[in-house]
This record gives sequence, structure tokens and C-alpha cells, in this order.
Amino acid sequence: MSLVERVASPPYDVISTSEARQLAAGNEASFLHVSRPEISLAEGVDEHSDAVYAEGMKQLLRFVERGLLVRDAEPHLYVYAQRMGEHRQVGVVACVSVDEYVTDRIKKHEKTRADKEDDRTRHIDTLAAHDEPVFLTYRAHAPIDAAVARAMSATPTYDFSSADGVHHQIWPIAASDSRTLSELFAQHVEVMYVADGHHRSAAAARVHAARKGDGGEHDVFLAVIFPHDQMNILPYNRVVRDKAGRSAKELLAVLSERFEVTPASQPAPTERGTFHVFLGDGWHRLRPRSIAGADPVSRLDCQICQDQILAPIFGIEDPRRDADIDFVGGIRGYEELERRVVHGEASIAIYLYPTSVAEVMAVSDAGLIMPPKSTWFEPKLKSGLFVHVF
Repeated sequence: MSLVERVASPPYDVISTSEARQLAAGNEASFLHVSRPEISLAEGVDEHSDAVYAEGMKQLLRFVERGLLVRDAEPHLYVYAQRMGEHRQVGVVACVSVDEYVTDRIKKHEKTRADKEDDRTRHIDTLAAHDEPVFLTYRAHAPIDAAVARAMSATPTYDFSSADGVHHQIWPIAASDSRTLSELFAQHVEVMYVADGHHRSAAAARVHAARKGDGGEHDVFLAVIFPHDQMNILPYNRVVRDKAGRSAKELLAVLSERFEVTPASQPAPTERGTFHVFLGDGWHRLRPRSIAGADPVSRLDCQICQDQILAPIFGIEDPRRDADIDFVGGIRGYEELERRVVHGEASIAIYLYPTSVAEVMAVSDAGLIMPPKSTWFEPKLKSGLFVHVF
């Protein structure tokens, strides 16, 4: 296994501490030692303790001292391409402006959770570095596509496949070509959108505000920027424990009051505005009898799910904090949804039609916010390939 394969790791927020320990076991080069530093300490340590954040800084210094991370001699951009099955996406690795994030030229579509934002703020501030890039998108522009394609004409510096089967390629862009590409973005891209990494973006802004005047380069944060027509969004599904303990037959009767219910021929819904639910007795197709509201959020499938299933039927008013709901990324497939119900971990599984990039942009442009866990972008960016120190 090459060094880059040993270093490259999943993002900190898609795996648990126990999963991180397993993935990094026997591999001191795994970047999880930096992004999930609790795995380098004794099991059971509070992952939000001072010792854990200090360990992250210690591990980052270790990576530099051992040559696992090497500082570039001059500033430049990179091209980062990923292939997952038939899907390919090619992004530009860059630092983007905190001020443009604050003034909404880099737009958000999701609320952050205070505890997660606090955690990333402490982590980034202690490291004095952005250790994981944010995933951004922009409306595709042909001259930018052409400039990126030219940068890919050379042999990639890194070319490897990760354990999840995703193929990764990385090309450095010469300093002069980097300046040209930066100018193209400045001239033709009015706004960008946070696809994945809302907590890291918010934390970057908080760290910059706290450190203003200290001379550090924290007025920017690390990102990989992809054109919108290469985005791949999977559904973000829901599993719910029924507080009332109703049977599958009783829940189906309640659902029938709000939805047209028919048997589903497959787990995944095939069109927007429909839901497939699993109750242990098979999959059922739900179509709402009515949809209230005309703004970009109220017509989202994930919002209809909240308004017509989660709140009125299961009493889940705040899905960010309610312990009776969990979210399952579409990458895990329908099998995980069925397993949760069959094993008694949930009463019902709800398979959603995926949110589109156009919907994400429409909500962001309107200054509105999507329900939590509305989008699951794949493939995920690997951590450890790029770090921006202050």
C-alpha cells in the first residue's frame, strides 16, 4: 500500500470514534490521528476534552516532522478528480475567503448544530490549521472546465483507489496557471455553495474572528470546488422509533389519512414527491394528498416528510435533537433501513427521493434553510491529502 493510501482517510464526521479506531489500527500514517485525535489516546476518553484537541496538534506536528505532510514551496492550486462507479467529479483545491462566506457569496443551505460547531472551532483553532477541506459547488462555466482539463493533461502526482472503491487522482497546477484559473473564478463565478462541510465553514469564520490581527492566514479556509453539473446527491433517509408503540398495521392506517398508500415494487422511490416506507411487512409507496406552501423549502421532499410524517404522526418537532429519529445516508442502501426495523431499532424506515443540486441552489439563493440531513453527497472527499496551516 502506498503512503498516500495509508494517509488518506474518511472525513471526521462520517464515522464514529470506534470506527475510526478500527480503520486506523496498525497505521500510524492514517490522517484520522489528526482529524479524530481521540483514537491516539486511551479508549473512553472524552472526545471534547482539552487533551484530545492538544493531541490533534501533536499529531499534526508529528505528520510534518516525519515527512507525511510536506509544505509546498510556493502557493498554487490542485485538481482533485474522483470516480465512483460510473460517476466522475473533478474539483479545484483552493483556499476561499472567510469574508465571502460571512457576506453570503459562499451560500449555506443547512443550519449548524452548536455542539458540532464548537468542536470544530476548538479543533481548528488548536491546530492553527484547516485540516479537512469543505466541499463547495458553483454553476459550471466552460472556460473554467477547459482550464481544469488542461491541468489534467499531465501524469497525476497521486493516483490510487481507496478501500471504498473510489478512484482518486491529483494534479498540481503550476503557479502561473493557478493565477489564471483564480482570475477565471473571480470573473465568472458570482457565488459558490456549501455542499458538504457547514460546520467546518462556520468554525473557520469563528476562528478568523477570534484571531484577527495576529498575522496568521486564517482569513481563508480550505475547499475543493466542483461544478454543479458533476454533483452526485444520494438520498438522506430516516428511521423512526414510534413513541406510542403502534403496530405496522396501525401506522399504515394513520399514514393512509394523509397519503395515498400502495404497495411499492422496490425500496427506492422513482419520482420526486413520493416516499417509500418499510414497516417490517414490506415496502409501501406514499403520495401526499396535498402539499402546502410554494417556497423552495416547503416543496422539498425532506420538508414534506417533516411536515406530514415526522411532526404530526410521530411528534418529532425538532429532528436535530429528538432521540427517536436517526438518519441513514443513501450510500448504505435499503438493506440498512430494513435491518433497523427488522431488528427492532426503529418502527419505520422512510426512503426519500434525493434532493437535486437545483433545489439546493434555489433554497440557498432564496436565503432559506433546508431541514437537517437533506443531502448526502458522494463520493466524499478524502482527508489528509491537503492541509492549510495559518
